[in-house]
Amino acid sequence: MTITAEAPRTDALLDHAGPALAEGVWHSVCALGDLEPNWGEAALVAGRQVAVFRLRTDEVYAIEQRDPASEAYVMARGIVGSRGDRPTITSPLHKQVYDLATGERLDAPGAPVAAFRARVVDGMVQIAA
Repeated sequence: MTITAEAPRTDALLDHAGPALAEGVWHSVCALGDLEPNWGEAALVAGRQVAVFRLRTDEVYAIEQRDPASEAYVMARGIVGSRGDRPTITSPLHKQVYDLATGERLDAPGAPVAAFRARVVDGMVQIAA
């Protein structure tokens, strides 16, 4: 499933927004129910490919779809997991591990992946980009 963002909304309370490397206008991308827990989907947000993840807790995260190591647009197909209390995504190509909230690479020194603020408002997933 590919999701394209709708017009931005800024009129409701934040459900989840971890620290982010990138901020901007909020864009509605899909209903929370459209996302399967612990699975990613690709979305086009403000002309940029973003990987959107819903955890089993209904927290949502968004990172750049481009894998920093391979430069392929595949991060939505990564493996969702955790390191302690930090939610993670493991690249599907070379298995680098990234913090979903910050984009920091956790398994070794290396380039981070861009992370975006994400929230759920009135049942809609929104991404700041």
